[in-house]
Amino acid sequence: MTTDFAALEREALHARLLVLRMLRAAGSGHVGGALSAIDIVAALYFHAMSIDPERPDSPARDRFLLSAGHKAMAQYAVLARRGFFDEALVDSYGALGSRLAGHPDMHKLPGIEANTGALGHGLAIASGMAHGLLMDASGARVYVVMGDGELPEGSNWEAAAIAGHHGLNNLIVFVDANGLQISGPTAEIMDMAPIADKFAAFGWSTKEVDGHDMRQVVEAIDDAKAERERPTVIVASTVKGKGIDSIAGTLGSHYWKPSADELAAAEAELRRQLARYERDEVSR
Repeated sequence: MTTDFAALEREALHARLLVLRMLRAAGSGHVGGALSAIDIVAALYFHAMSIDPERPDSPARDRFLLSAGHKAMAQYAVLARRGFFDEALVDSYGALGSRLAGHPDMHKLPGIEANTGALGHGLAIASGMAHGLLMDASGARVYVVMGDGELPEGSNWEAAAIAGHHGLNNLIVFVDANGLQISGPTAEIMDMAPIADKFAAFGWSTKEVDGHDMRQVVEAIDDAKAERERPTVIVASTVKGKGIDSIAGTLGSHYWKPSADELAAAEAELRRQLARYERDEVSR
């Protein structure tokens, strides 16, 4: 596990490029949310989580659930970078029978803890896992990434109440708050702000960060791991489509079908960003 913020940022950029590689294979995909969440997912897998790609079913492992399952490209990219499977597998994304389905499938891929994508289920599943781990006196933690667009689902708040009541201090949840969902701005569809206050009302520890500032993300995770009494929610302000200027912050990035020229330009943009990081590393 690394605490090198520049190294974590580079991993997130490599993962973004793998998302575009999947997009090239399939021709379309839920890119916007994948790119808004990917810095968080990279920080969890490369900094926070106790995991072993060689033993993905180890009872002592930390668990990760992507509640917003349509953002699976982010998890697939980071799993590949972390060594759970060969990166060449991303070229099968979108193909009939691929192990990389549109939503995560625990029966097809190592490192997937639950089938998600029916929004509002991830937090409930994670709360059950976390409670069971505490009952077993396990030191493992459960991490979740949710989308702000799924917060209106009532099952989330039942789970939040249960987690708070039972003091599930081994449960750490990120809300990827990019402000957009498939139908429009979250503030117009169903405004759930202030998000942190709602979780606090259920007895949670709360934090608010810039979800693209790796230092803030890592420090929030470390603080949450030190919490001994309560579950923690980290509300991360993010940008849908982050990393690709032409789609960043747009509703159209939610499910993107780029032309060949648009995809090539996006890949070139990310490679320029990665090259700058690598030049900075050499100069240090």
